[in-house]
Amino acid sequence: MTIETALEHLKTLLGDRFSRTKAELDHHSRSESHFAPIAPNAVVWPISTAEVSQIMRICAQEACPVIGWGAGTSLEGHGLAIRGGVTVDFSRMDQILEVHAEDMDVRVQPGVTREALNEALRATGLFFPVDPGANATLGGMAMTRASGTTAVRYGTMRDNVRALEVVLADGRVIQTGTRARKSSTGYDLTALMVGSEGTLGLVTELTLRLQGQPEAISAAVCAFDSLNDAVEAVTETIQMGIPMARIEFIDAVAVAAVNAYSGLGLPELPHLMLEFHGSDQAVAEQAERFGEIAADHGARGIDTATRQEDRTKLWEARHKAHWAVMAANPGKRALVTDACVPISHLAAAVAETQADIAASRLDGPILGHVGDGNFHAILLFDPDDPEDRAAVDDLSHRISERALHYGGTVSGEHGVGMGKLRYMQAEHGAGWDVMRTIKRALDPEDLLNPGKLVAQN
Repeated sequence: MTIETALEHLKTLLGDRFSRTKAELDHHSRSESHFAPIAPNAVVWPISTAEVSQIMRICAQEACPVIGWGAGTSLEGHGLAIRGGVTVDFSRMDQILEVHAEDMDVRVQPGVTREALNEALRATGLFFPVDPGANATLGGMAMTRASGTTAVRYGTMRDNVRALEVVLADGRVIQTGTRARKSSTGYDLTALMVGSEGTLGLVTELTLRLQGQPEAISAAVCAFDSLNDAVEAVTETIQMGIPMARIEFIDAVAVAAVNAYSGLGLPELPHLMLEFHGSDQAVAEQAERFGEIAADHGARGIDTATRQEDRTKLWEARHKAHWAVMAANPGKRALVTDACVPISHLAAAVAETQADIAASRLDGPILGHVGDGNFHAILLFDPDDPEDRAAVDDLSHRISERALHYGGTVSGEHGVGMGKLRYMQAEHGAGWDVMRTIKRALDPEDLLNPGKLVAQN
């Protein structure tokens, strides 16, 4: 049993949809993460579930590792082939198979991106709400249990995936559920697979919940003198039960980068970016109630945007904040943290993180989906400077430990991959042993994305 034998069989099966060229191996050796590149032995592009099953059977027979690949936007090294093997690139499985407007669901292949899906849904009056910063594939989003700016209202991928089709390590194809809105039959295999990071199976189809376009949408942006004031305004807003569709924060350093990158022209102060969905009356009432809370916490007025083009510009700027920060710091790499804490501890966690960054040798803008307690520090470092690398590791560790101290998680939406693996025991205790038992049951040879999430060896 050898990887090379598996590759010979895969080349025969797939022809020109099999590659070992340096360009393709290099492309699939890296992502948006801070990890050094690690290339697979080959890349394949299946076009059907049947082909994925054949690929998996061949690789299982020859003990060849298999790594799923979406858009390469992972921040935790999910797609890196740390034991070599075959990267299965799902970019050619990009069909929207069925739209059931009356049931508000859609069936798609894993290579469909969130932007492509919403563009296709535009005429139906429906949309898919989960919106991570990158234009990720829906398969990748399901595998990391991703979320985004709308999670405070519409939930994460965990809440928006109804069913999956999955190819297991031995090549078997299973359906994890049906299109029914609920079921009380058997174990919830959909929930098991969502967030499994390709360690239990390869997703080949997804059935997703859709939402109706709201009657009215209004966006708003407001500045504060301190990030702590902004976070406390968020905390009170959530505790008062005001139904926000989005509520994001971005600190002064990130605002400066976004201004330069996206041309917003905001004052270089900590900001909240918000969006309200509902009827005209409900949106107006929500905005008014939030305005009162923000004023109590020192907000410097609120600018609203009801025109679609203005809202689009605002949220595109927020989604591109990571790239804006990188553009403002050429030559630097970034480690993006992903702590998520209970809302009541958010202000303290952010303030302590700010203090840690200020006391370090590094810069680190802070932003996040604070409506659900999730915040990110973009820790900038010189990858060739050992002191920088030590400092970024120390800061990241402090932030993760703080999240656990406050009863939170080390990753709200980016997943575990390689970067958060060392915290799994501390966060989950005996639960992590159960996860590893499940992994051994479904993938006894540890072929599916080895070295991630539950790393057996």
